[in-house]
Amino acid sequence: MEPRPDIFDRTRRARYRDRMIAGFADHDFLHRAMLDELLDRLGDVQRDLPEVLLIGCPDGSARAALEAMGKRVACADPGFLAAKAAGGVQADEDALPFADDSFDLVIACGTLDSVNDLPGALILMRRVLRPDGLMLAAFAGAGSLPRLKAALLAAEGDRPGQHVHPQVDVRSAGDLLSRAGFAMPVADGEVLNIRYGDVVRLMHDLRGMGAGNALATRSPALTRDVLMRAAAHFADAADPDGRTAEQMALIYLSGWKPDPSQAAPARRGSATMSLAAALKGKE
Repeated sequence: MEPRPDIFDRTRRARYRDRMIAGFADHDFLHRAMLDELLDRLGDVQRDLPEVLLIGCPDGSARAALEAMGKRVACADPGFLAAKAAGGVQADEDALPFADDSFDLVIACGTLDSVNDLPGALILMRRVLRPDGLMLAAFAGAGSLPRLKAALLAAEGDRPGQHVHPQVDVRSAGDLLSRAGFAMPVADGEVLNIRYGDVVRLMHDLRGMGAGNALATRSPALTRDVLMRAAAHFADAADPDGRTAEQMALIYLSGWKPDPSQAAPARRGSATMSLAAALKGKE
């Protein structure tokens, strides 16, 4: 069987990650939102989990926060310069170069939306965990950038190109967690609203956070006329103050590597009271 063609251009993806490094602090709001949520969730875990693999290292904030919690952190990033700056290794999530059972915790912040083989990446993340280890991830999912998509679609007319990556929804992400073999899988999400004065600033932010179009099959570059029409359509959706509300739909994943010590769900049919009897008692 021939290997499936890549959805994303791995070289271009790495280049976009590296390009963002110098000015990332000016465009890091999405990464900060995801990281803060992941760290909050980690804070609720009553386990030490000392050895950590951090995937996605656009700056030193995540590593510093984890080390402040007493953890030992190894970093990986799809970009060479990003990985080098973090003292880590360059690696795609679906080709992690780590041995099985190497870490107690894997955190992937802001990268899984553009990995070629998401099911394979989740399987590898489970494999590098030790038994009863935890995986936490966050990335932009389906429902993101509706205003930008609508503006580009209207601007290009009858022959629109694909300028925004295909995106995974929460339900599909949860199914993938289960298929990857995680115990106690959880997938949920939130929507962040960001208001922009013009579409150019939005595109500038996307470029600055490494979210350029890394599709292997690319549409022709946007012409100046198309950009001007898109800007006009984007402005038409503005609120009375002249700013347009765009949104990012963030997906959060968590799951544990199976271990015999984990609580198992009750065997089907083992209940000592029927549902009808339980409901009758509430009348």
